[in-house]
Amino acid sequence: MSFPLHEAVPVVDPSPAGGVFSLLWVIIALPLLGAAVILLLGNRRTAAWAHLLGCATVIGSFLISVAAFVTLLGRGAEDRQVGQTLYTWVDAGSFKVDMGLLYDPLSAVFLLLITGVGGLIHIYSVGYMEHDVRRARFFGYLNLFVAAMLMLVLADNYLGLFLGWEGVGLASYLLIGFWQHKTSAAVAAKKAFVVNRVGDIGMALGTMLTFATFGTITFAGVSAVAGQAGDTTLTVLGLLFLLAACGKSAQVPLQSWLLDAMEGPTPVSALIHAATMVTAGVYLVVRSNFIFDNAPVAQTAVVVVGMVTLLWGAIIGCAKDDIKKVLAGSTMSQIGYMMLAAGLGPAGYAFAIFQLLTHGFFKANMFLGAGSVMHAMDDDVNMRHYGALRKMMPVTFLTFSLGYLAIIGVPPFAGFWSKDKIIEAAFGDNLVVGLATLVGAGVTAFYMTRLMLMTYFGEKRWADDVHPHESPKVMTIPLMVLGALSALGGLLLLGGWITGWLAPVVGEEVHETLPVSALVLSLVVLLVVIAGIAVAWLTVGRHEVPRTAPTKVSVLTRAARADLYGDAINEELFMRPGDRFVSGLVAFDDHAVDGVVDGTGASFGGMSQTFRRVQTGFVRSYALSVLAGALLVVLALLAVNLA
Repeated sequence: MSFPLHEAVPVVDPSPAGGVFSLLWVIIALPLLGAAVILLLGNRRTAAWAHLLGCATVIGSFLISVAAFVTLLGRGAEDRQVGQTLYTWVDAGSFKVDMGLLYDPLSAVFLLLITGVGGLIHIYSVGYMEHDVRRARFFGYLNLFVAAMLMLVLADNYLGLFLGWEGVGLASYLLIGFWQHKTSAAVAAKKAFVVNRVGDIGMALGTMLTFATFGTITFAGVSAVAGQAGDTTLTVLGLLFLLAACGKSAQVPLQSWLLDAMEGPTPVSALIHAATMVTAGVYLVVRSNFIFDNAPVAQTAVVVVGMVTLLWGAIIGCAKDDIKKVLAGSTMSQIGYMMLAAGLGPAGYAFAIFQLLTHGFFKANMFLGAGSVMHAMDDDVNMRHYGALRKMMPVTFLTFSLGYLAIIGVPPFAGFWSKDKIIEAAFGDNLVVGLATLVGAGVTAFYMTRLMLMTYFGEKRWADDVHPHESPKVMTIPLMVLGALSALGGLLLLGGWITGWLAPVVGEEVHETLPVSALVLSLVVLLVVIAGIAVAWLTVGRHEVPRTAPTKVSVLTRAARADLYGDAINEELFMRPGDRFVSGLVAFDDHAVDGVVDGTGASFGGMSQTFRRVQTGFVRSYALSVLAGALLVVLALLAVNLA
């Protein structure tokens, strides 16, 4: 079914109050300009000041984002959508797309997260990358990453979103493989790139199907007529966007790239996990709420993917000794919570974004804290070589502890408010889904407590030539800010602010009936978290941690160390069959296609060899041929006359 173009795009705001909304494009342009200047001039020419330009552009975008947010906050709920058309981007027959921006409550909170947390990561990187000979190029790539993510969340249509979508894919490839002199980094970058291309097929096909079905790809246009499309079309569209989200947000079955991505510098890991990249999939699902609300099958698929991934990532985090890979498994799990909440529809959209924001605070805090530890431990990532670092690195320990308390959901820290709301919504929807979120909370408490015990407590286990020390202020100040946000982020829920703020985009919150009261459920969750902490203390805290990982372990531990065999599964289901398919095509090309071509050539070659015997170049041969021909003609005439 096809629909006529129905434009419901908000009009460009003519705001008399300073016209800050006219600067929306500048929010993207500033970091993009920084990236262009640094990368075009080159590392050598910009080495002395690239880090200053990189930080200044992102901070500039943050200040404009704050001003725009405050202005939007002063408007009524019905007047909180501002559109801005920059120019006609594509004009091909009936397919016309403007380079348009949409600023509303959803994009507003994303801008603050991307530029705020991204700015802190830029500042932290000044110290972390101080001695890297390619530091200027690193800041160019960071600026590109931020600009692409800003484009993704500010676009008012799916094609503009896709532009930012591909931009963050490119930037992640460049940054994960930044130290490409290491084979592991180069391989990790290629893996992230390839796996994300699988998801991007879903994004590309979904965008094309959207236009073919609705005649428009603007969010407002599709939203206005989405309910009129057929169930099958909407289901396919939802599943295509879910495939795209699985790639960017590292959800099962496209999760395998995320842990390997830790090969990039630690600020990159923080940016990917807290402010860009993995949040893109959640944004896509929530932004496309008008599709998923009309496609219950696709909505259920989102819940299943989120539920499986939150347990998958949590189990992996329990067995890793690499501090960054524990946090990577944690991100996979936490994004699973967000995807699950988004799949619950109006009952969960706002809480998915709430969890995304609080997660951005405490996960950036912990990744940068892990980088601080690595900085002190000569880039050693093995927690079995740490121990007792709380005494050597008090600021890092304190700020990391705030992130730890937030992620496991201890009240009143940020994660308690956001994750508990998702667990409530899950129990209100389905008992099995609710139990999965509850188990995930307990496992999260276990592996994060294990990380804290192995890193900051117990006896020191580092080598004699390692001298742990606190990081410089340029690195610890961002940690302090993020630590404070990890502690106070739950204030966004006061008075139901976050749900009311997002209501114009995702609809009013739907309250499902809970099997028990919300207070009782919160107490149950807290008891499960305490149980996870206790198990970690009994299995890790009370025992001496060996510097070498034991080889005699349970089957589950062995599987978790191998990322639950995600790579092996992909190899058997996709890579090996793909190899065989390509080998078959090569054999067909060699024997069938080339056989026909080569056989035809050989036939004509043989014919030419035969004819060459006639064309000798000698006059006597030609004269003999003429004589023989003449004799044949005479004999033929005689035969005719005699007859």
